[in-house]
Amino acid sequence: MLAVMKTGGRQYKVSEGDFISVEKISCEVGEKVEFPDVLMIESDGKIKLGTPLVAGAIVTASVVDQKRCKTVLIFKKSRRKNYRRKNGHRQPITILKVENIKH
Repeated sequence: MLAVMKTGGRQYKVSEGDFISVEKISCEVGEKVEFPDVLMIESDGKIKLGTPLVAGAIVTASVVDQKRCKTVLIFKKSRRKNYRRKNGHRQPITILKVENIKH
């Protein structure tokens, strides 16, 4: 079974047992999270598309970890002006394990 779900402004293609990293969700490790924004479900070769969401479909996942991504460097420079700024950013993410896809 396969589903396309939406969270954090992005779409993810998931199936049961998959691990995905999404934008930070304020939940504790081990907690269950439900995503009702399911755009498509495929099971046994049959595809069910939503307009825009599939009615009654829910993707259930459990929180595996809360961490931060690798550092993205931001470097600004103006030539001949002695202006240089180096900065870094680490985006907080949540690692999820997809438990169940219900339709």
